[in-house]
Amino acid sequence: MVKVLPFKAYRPPAAVASTVAAPPYDVISSDEARRLADGKEDSFLRVNKPEIDLPASLSSYDLRVYERGAKNLQEFISRGWLRKEAAPAYYIYSQRMGDHIQHGICGACSVEEYATGVIKRHEKTQVKKENDRTRLTYTQNANVGPVFLMYKPHDALDEIVRTVTSTRPPETSFVADDDGIEHLVWLVNDEPTVSSIRRAFESIRFSYIADGHHRSASAFRVGEMKIKEAIAAGKNVTGDESFCLFLAVLFPANQLKILEYNRIVKDLNGLTEDEFLSKVMESFEVSKSGGEEVKPDEGAGNGGEPRPGGNKIVRPTVKGEVGMCLRGTWYRLKAREASVPKHDPVNSLDVQVVYNHVLKAVLNIGDPREDERMKYVGGVRGLEELERLVTGERAWGAVAFAMYPVSVEEVMDIADAEALMPPKATWFEPKLRSGLIVRLYDDS
Repeated sequence: MVKVLPFKAYRPPAAVASTVAAPPYDVISSDEARRLADGKEDSFLRVNKPEIDLPASLSSYDLRVYERGAKNLQEFISRGWLRKEAAPAYYIYSQRMGDHIQHGICGACSVEEYATGVIKRHEKTQVKKENDRTRLTYTQNANVGPVFLMYKPHDALDEIVRTVTSTRPPETSFVADDDGIEHLVWLVNDEPTVSSIRRAFESIRFSYIADGHHRSASAFRVGEMKIKEAIAAGKNVTGDESFCLFLAVLFPANQLKILEYNRIVKDLNGLTEDEFLSKVMESFEVSKSGGEEVKPDEGAGNGGEPRPGGNKIVRPTVKGEVGMCLRGTWYRLKAREASVPKHDPVNSLDVQVVYNHVLKAVLNIGDPREDERMKYVGGVRGLEELERLVTGERAWGAVAFAMYPVSVEEVMDIADAEALMPPKATWFEPKLRSGLIVRLYDDS
């Protein structure tokens, strides 16, 4: 049984929703956030990335950052940029990206179900990021960014969403300036529909984390902390308390879109380019792209056009294929049969094959959650971004790997097997905006 409860959200008035709503904290850097929020007092980046209001020289993990985030959240409420609902409700949150449309239901989910595996995980978290979100959540006493959950398609929920979205206009509707994605929110607070949504979720056995492993882990940790505080104060904890819940938007899995999550490594571990390629060829068939025909690079500007020296961007087209940009030169890698344990759901993933046979074995990358010699780049940024980061004198790294996207079915199969993917294996797109639906622990 999946517990999803209605709650009293804080939401921006329709007139300011487009300027308040902001990208999630983990898809942009602090410098990018500063640029996006420049001149916008009501940008929610001041709440979910509060370091932008402090000197750039200050660590984003400094206690003053979390305190500023709590102060900014309260200011958003006091200035009317976030307004509290009068009664508990669900919220239908829909997104349109080109021809792709997805409809989710926003509610409060159980930290106990996260702990017991009713809410299934598929990915390892990075300790530093988990600690960061835990500190911010505890200091703000709020969930300022929703966890992105999915569930196996359910006819009753589909029908409820269809009825609501087709019979009345949304309370909030806008197209984001930065990425052209449309965001729509409907309030659902009539008792018959609220009861139907709750009962429908109770008939579902499991939900799955799509995006937001750090947010869900931090919500669990904050819940643990507050449970201990309540017990120490002599209170009885039932599990329905506000601190035992967290903010989430749940989507049917058949509506979701996954892009690749690419990798960049800072150096070649002391190897020359020829030595590195020789070692890679032990586990992969390697071919230089040269003048071969390559699938146009959707979303990366002029993908497929000749690169310097006649080289073309290589976008993987099937599972088992990897594009590699070595200091500006593109190669196509195909995993050798012996490199892929076919009956192992994790070690047969392309991201794990690359880690096992190149990142770890050749480049000596340690814990992928913490090794600072590696960066992750979401597929929405395009493959030209990978090339830029490993080309020329100002390049950050030496080699980049363009991955083939993991499928939704692979995600759920791995979660059902109680296994975990390596970190940053999936990039779900479009992303949920922060600031459209906020949940405070004391007001749910």
